[in-house]
Amino acid sequence: MLSWRDRPVAIAVSLATLTLGAFAAVPAAGAAPTAGPQVTHDARAVTLTVPASAGAPGYSVKVATGSLTITTRRGGHTVLATAGGTTGGLRFRSGGAWQRATKVTHWSWKNGVLRLDAATTRNGVTAEALITPKPDRYALSWNVKGGSADQLGLAFDLKSAGHWYGHGEAATSKGGPTTDQPWPLDAGNVHDSAFGPASYEMVDPFWYTSSATGLLVDTGEVMDVAINDANDGLGRFTVASGGTYNATVFVESDPFQVYRDHTGVVGKPAKSDATYTQFEKPLWNSWAQFYTKVDQAKLLDYAQKLHDNGIPGHTIQLDDRWESNYGNLTFNTKTFPDARAMSDKIHAMGYDFGLWVTLWINLDSTNYQYAVDHGYLLKDKADPAKPCTVSWWNGTAGIVDLANPDAKAWYVANIKKLMSTYGVDGFKFDTRFFDDTCAPDKGYQRADYQRLGAQLADQFDLQGAGIRVHWSGSQQTGFVIRQVDKGTGWNSLAASVAQNLAISTIGYPFVETDMIGGSLSQPAPAKEVLIRWAQSASLMPLMYSSTSPAGTNDPKTGKPVPYDHETIDRYRDAVQAHGRLASYIWDQVKHSVATGDPIMRPLFFDFPKDARAYTVSDEWMLGPAVLAAPKLSSGDTRDVFLPTGKWFDVNRGTVVQGPKILRGYRTPLDVTPAFVDVKAAGADKAIRALRRTGAAPTAG
Repeated sequence: MLSWRDRPVAIAVSLATLTLGAFAAVPAAGAAPTAGPQVTHDARAVTLTVPASAGAPGYSVKVATGSLTITTRRGGHTVLATAGGTTGGLRFRSGGAWQRATKVTHWSWKNGVLRLDAATTRNGVTAEALITPKPDRYALSWNVKGGSADQLGLAFDLKSAGHWYGHGEAATSKGGPTTDQPWPLDAGNVHDSAFGPASYEMVDPFWYTSSATGLLVDTGEVMDVAINDANDGLGRFTVASGGTYNATVFVESDPFQVYRDHTGVVGKPAKSDATYTQFEKPLWNSWAQFYTKVDQAKLLDYAQKLHDNGIPGHTIQLDDRWESNYGNLTFNTKTFPDARAMSDKIHAMGYDFGLWVTLWINLDSTNYQYAVDHGYLLKDKADPAKPCTVSWWNGTAGIVDLANPDAKAWYVANIKKLMSTYGVDGFKFDTRFFDDTCAPDKGYQRADYQRLGAQLADQFDLQGAGIRVHWSGSQQTGFVIRQVDKGTGWNSLAASVAQNLAISTIGYPFVETDMIGGSLSQPAPAKEVLIRWAQSASLMPLMYSSTSPAGTNDPKTGKPVPYDHETIDRYRDAVQAHGRLASYIWDQVKHSVATGDPIMRPLFFDFPKDARAYTVSDEWMLGPAVLAAPKLSSGDTRDVFLPTGKWFDVNRGTVVQGPKILRGYRTPLDVTPAFVDVKAAGADKAIRALRRTGAAPTAG
C-alpha cells in the first residue's frame, strides 16, 4: 500500500463522467484486457464482483437475499457492511414507525446495474435498490413502493469498516461540537438530528473509514446522523425525505485515496481566499477579549498593547456590539463616538481594520421595517405572506434574502458605505444565510443559499476569519474555515485539533481553530491553556487570535484578567514560529489549490501502514514534512508517536528512526514538540523555520 506522497496526483473525475467502459480502458501496458464486473449467485446471496484495474483495488458486493444486507469486501476481507437484525440496512419510517427491507424477492443484472426488489416489514410496501458499479466505487440508490415514507436511511455496522472519520463538527453526548470532538468518530457518541445545508455547524454528508471505504450521501435535505449513539455500534444516516435515497460507496486501497475520490465529486478549491500575509500572521478579533462589552477606547487599547509588545498580527477586527442595533449597519455613537478616527489609529499601527457583520436584521432595528416593506427578507415557510423570523443569541430577526437581487444589492450597498465612510478593510460574516423555518425562493433549495452566501462574501476581504459555508460543492470556494465557538479549557483545545482534522478531511484545507484560548463566554483561559493553544495553532494553516496575552477581561464582570511576561513571550514565540513557517505553508496552499489535498491531516493519510496512526488524536501532519505533536493538556511531558521514517526533532536536534514511541517527552512551556520527515518534500524549508538555535541534525 502506497502513502499519498508515493502516488501520482490524479483527482478522480465526476461520477457523471465514469462509465462501465472505464474498466476495460485502463489495463497495464502489455496486460490482457481486464474483464468487467460479474454477478454470481447461490441460494443465499447475490454477489457483484468488480475486478482490480489500474488505480483501483477491485472489490465485491455481496447481497444476502434472506435479509437484504449488503457486505462490501476487498482482498477477501469485509471492509463495510450494512446493519442486520431488527435495525436493518435499508430502513424507512412509514406510518410513524420504523420499517426495514427484508427478503429479496427478485433481482436482475442488466446494462451494468444490479436491481434488487425486496419485501419489507410493512404490509403491502416493497423496496427497490439499484447498485451501479464503477472501478473504485458503486452508486447505491433505493426507494419504497406501494406506500409512503417520510424518512429513508442506511445503517451500517461500524466495526465492519474499522474506524470512522469525516462528518465535520460533531454533536456529541459530551458537549460536542463546542467542547468535544471524538477522533475517530466511533470513539464517541455522535447524534445530529439537524444535519443539513442550513446547519450552523460545518458538516458535509461524507464519511470515510480506516478500511479505506467511504460514504457520500447525495441530498439537499436535512439528515439525522447517528454514529455509535448510546454505544449502539451503528452508523445511521437518515434523510428526511420519502424520495429516492442516493449514495456513493467508495472502495479504495487507503483512506487518502477515498478522500481524493470524494474531492473528484465535490470539487477542489478554485483559489485561496486568504492572502500570504493572512497565513503568515494572526487575525486579532475582539470577541473573546470583550464579548459585547466593547467600546472605542477598549479596542484601541487592545490594539496598542499588542503592538507595543511586538506580537504580530495583520488585522484588528471589531466583533459583535458595534452597531446601533443589529441590522442597522451603523455605529453606536455612544460607545464609538468617532469610528473613523479609531480606524485611522488602527491603520497607523500597521493593522487592517475589520468588522463583524450578519444578514440577520433584528425586529427592533431601523432597517427591519424598510426590508419588510421592500420584500428583502426570506419568507415564512408556513405563511409566505409574511417574513420569516428566527431567534438567535442577540434577539429575534429576519434574514436578508440573497436570492432576491434587489435585496442583495441593498445589503451590499450598506456594506460598501461602511467601508468608504469608516475605512473598513474587510468583514467577518457570521450566522447562517438560511434557516429551515424559512421558505426558499421559487426555484431555489436550502443548499443554494450556501452558494449565494459564498458569492456575497467573496466580494470582500474576509481577513482570515473566513466563512462557514458548507455542504457538497462548497469545497470549491476556497474560503478559510473557522470552527464553531470553543470553551476555554483543555477539553476544548483537544477538541479544536480533532475538529480541524475532521473539517480538513471533508474537503476544506484552509482551517483554523476557534479563537486561540477559546471563547463561549467561559472564564478567561488559564495561562497554560492560552500558551499551549497558541503553540498548537502555530502548527496549523492559520492562526485566529482574540484573548490577548498582554491581559484580557472576565466575560461576566468585564474586570481585567492579567497574564505575566512569560505568557507574552511564549505567545509571541508561537506567532513568530508560525511566521517562519509561512513560506512552507504557502507551498501547501498552492498544492491544495492544484489538487484539493488537505494541509492539516491525520497521520494515516501519509502513513497508512502504521496501525497506531489511525487512533492518534493529538498529533497531525502539516503538509508532507511536518509532524506536529504539541502539548494539549496540563503537565510537562507527553508521549509522541513517530511513524515509519527518519524524523528530525526540531527541539533536540536529533534524528529518530520510526516507527517509535517517545515516552515522557519533556514539554516545558517553551517547548512545542515538532518533527520533520527528513526525506519529505519541503523538509529543508521546515527545518530552517522550526529548528531551535544550534540544533543541527545528529543521529538519535
